[in-house]
Amino acid sequence: MESDSPEIPKKGKSKTPRKPKDSVLKQKSPAEFFADNKNIAGFDNPGKCLYTTVRELVENALDSAESISELPVVEITIEEIGKSKFNSMIGLADHERRDEALYDDFETAKAREKRLAKEARLLEVQAKNAALGKKGKDPVATKAAKGREASYYRVTCKDNGRGMPHDDIPNMFGRVLSGTKYGLKQTRGKFGLGAKMALIWSKMSTGLPIEITSSMKSQSYTSFCRLDIDIHKNVPHIHVHEKRENKEWWHGAEIQIVIEGNWTTYRSKILHYMRQMAVITPYAQFLFQFISDSPEKNVIIRFARRTDIMPPVPLETKYHPSAVDILLIKRLITETSKQTLLQFLQHEFVNIGKSHAERLIGEMGPDFNPKMPVKSLTPQQIVRIHQLFRQAKFDDPSGDILSPAGEYNLRLGIIKELHPDMVATFSGSAQVFEGHPFIVEAGVSVGGKDVKQGLNIFRFANRIPLLFEQGADVVTRTALKRINWNSYKINQTQDKIGVFVSIVSTKIPFKGTGKEYIGDDISEIASAVKTAIQQCCNQLKAKIVKRIQAREQQERKRNLSKYIPDSTNAIYIVLKEMANLHASKRKRYGNDETDILKQVSVNSITKDTLREKLAQHVEKVDYEMALEYATQSGVNEEPREDIYIESLDEDKNFIDFKSPVFVFRLYH
Repeated sequence: MESDSPEIPKKGKSKTPRKPKDSVLKQKSPAEFFADNKNIAGFDNPGKCLYTTVRELVENALDSAESISELPVVEITIEEIGKSKFNSMIGLADHERRDEALYDDFETAKAREKRLAKEARLLEVQAKNAALGKKGKDPVATKAAKGREASYYRVTCKDNGRGMPHDDIPNMFGRVLSGTKYGLKQTRGKFGLGAKMALIWSKMSTGLPIEITSSMKSQSYTSFCRLDIDIHKNVPHIHVHEKRENKEWWHGAEIQIVIEGNWTTYRSKILHYMRQMAVITPYAQFLFQFISDSPEKNVIIRFARRTDIMPPVPLETKYHPSAVDILLIKRLITETSKQTLLQFLQHEFVNIGKSHAERLIGEMGPDFNPKMPVKSLTPQQIVRIHQLFRQAKFDDPSGDILSPAGEYNLRLGIIKELHPDMVATFSGSAQVFEGHPFIVEAGVSVGGKDVKQGLNIFRFANRIPLLFEQGADVVTRTALKRINWNSYKINQTQDKIGVFVSIVSTKIPFKGTGKEYIGDDISEIASAVKTAIQQCCNQLKAKIVKRIQAREQQERKRNLSKYIPDSTNAIYIVLKEMANLHASKRKRYGNDETDILKQVSVNSITKDTLREKLAQHVEKVDYEMALEYATQSGVNEEPREDIYIESLDEDKNFIDFKSPVFVFRLYH
């Protein structure tokens, strides 16, 4: 029998599935993307942010000065800002704590009692050990609860470079992925972000704007701009943008930014970076300052200029056919001003001449002809071009567009900063990987100031130091695993060895999100690095062998000289006895011996005479051996002298004749 009464639903969870909310399509601006993924650009934590900010500003300053062939003068200052000063900068009054228990560093009564009891036990154990004369372990200080109070720093970088056009300053600093380094050429930047990422970090950590002062050469005014960035729109938010009088006719840029950082943990990295930058750019002058409220924490280091010989400015180039993909070919077609396919191939790629382009077009098939409009190419035809580019043979791109530091500058930088006992440098010829030219330069030093025992590896990519993730880098692996140091008379564990490798290219094959090391998987680069280090080691081996031979020669001379007195006595006794026998006519000698024996009898030859003759003989043998060695090795026997040349006025005309180890300057 069925009941008409309505069925009462059971209590409990509903079995009806929840309807998912309609997903909303969202977009991120480039500024938002890098703000959310700041570790990609090297802004992992406050300490790394401070380091990366300094690095970006210094590298921009060098690029700016080198672009106008001006010897760089860079001043970098990090000023520590206390909490009270920071609060006053943002208009925030200091505030006393009211509820201590709210804070992370609050210690409860129970935790304090436990900590004090532990400290008392440690002191008791230490006292017992001292009474028994035992040397116990030093008590470890009990760590108090750590607070998360931020540290703030004002970073200022001033240079004597090109400066920036007045109207371009807002976009150059306040719009991510806009800049002047996006062509195909050797550049210091890794992402093209420069100071923009520092500005994003400043906005995230302090909310304060960046200040830029800039002036170009022969400009009667300086541009001053205070701005921050609208993260969501990726546009600059300008506070002040004005022209000011330039009484001193200064040119360059001065950038000032306040960020959260950690000087304590990254102090050594920042100073290490500045020192390595001074090695790879000995033609630059750096002044680094850290200013604190506590004078004992202040740091002032000046890295003086050692030479005025600058590397050539790197040149922008066109793409090599083997280095392009389908998307890039489409972009080049969109941007080209050429009309026909033949003109496009000739003028948009390197190493494709007219006859070569005609042969390529003939190989593409019947659907292609030299005079066809390049803008009319279909997607299928573009794929066919790409396939042919990957399979065809092309001449390697030239290395003339690259700007390596040069053996001369690398050697000067190593000598200036490390003061080694010996140094050797080598610069390889241009090679190619994936259609991109690259040059490897290397230096190996032995001994020096502030150099640890064992291998000290210094890595540079496009003339900037690489300080992180060293273990996986091709330079580190090559130096540790592929070089037999003993065969070059170098002790890998006991000698102070400096290994310097600089790689320049239009495309540095960085690995990892932070782009801090070059992978070991590209055989062309790995082979070039090994060859460069080996060439340096061969030079050092020759020098070390010379030193060993010189030491052996000195030891031999010392040993011979040590036995002169005993030898003199023995020879004189024998001669005296022979003279007595000859005088008594008990034994007859030849004419030569008779003359010597007569001189002994009348004391014309004495012990002093023999000692002097033996000393002269040792000197003669030593000189003859040294002369023979010098003749064999092509070394002049004359001693080398230091020559000091005074610097001349800049307005003199001159021509430089460059060698790997010196520059001869002819004034006219």
